[in-house]
Amino acid sequence: MNGSERTANTIRQRRSLVIRRDDHVGDPIGLAFLESPETHGDAVMERLEKYLGIQLKVIKAEVSRDEITVEIEARVWREEGTRMAGAARDLYDKGGRRAALSMYRDALELDPMNAAALLGMGLALAEQEKFADALATFKRAREFGAGGAEILLAMGNAAARLERKASAIGYYEQLLQIEPRNFVARRALRALSPAAESPPPSAINAIHSKKD
Repeated sequence: MNGSERTANTIRQRRSLVIRRDDHVGDPIGLAFLESPETHGDAVMERLEKYLGIQLKVIKAEVSRDEITVEIEARVWREEGTRMAGAARDLYDKGGRRAALSMYRDALELDPMNAAALLGMGLALAEQEKFADALATFKRAREFGAGGAEILLAMGNAAARLERKASAIGYYEQLLQIEPRNFVARRALRALSPAAESPPPSAINAIHSKKD
């Protein structure tokens, strides 16, 4: 976060996020990497604004070969969003999966930059086997700061269930770079070999067990 201006219970928050090329192969944001900011600057900004949504104001963007660094600004209810995301996680852990998903959405209405709410919503979507929506949400969560083995495993699982083999392998390999002994990722990579007949099973429950 670069700065904030408090008004009533809201915060005018400005921060930077990183959009990775590998996460957006073949989609409109991926096309932004092919457009020169000098000659197609308006088109790049338009793609970013559409991707990030009306709650987030794009201030500027810097495009490199592999990443787009975007400076954004939004009016957020950060404390309220954090409390709502925490309550949603508690509800999820107690078995209220569908209600938790609704609460995560409410948390993101309060603070669209809340990485924990995005990650939790992605896990809830994956459990409902809405893998395309889950993967898109995981990507957004990572762009807003979610990191570590949990997010990479979740992304790998969702990509595998969508039969996006190359993406799944990439996420599992990134996970093994930070946790070489992660046997869930190792088994998943073996299952994605040419001899495998089906994608690896979801490890969403294992993720939560490990976190607890």
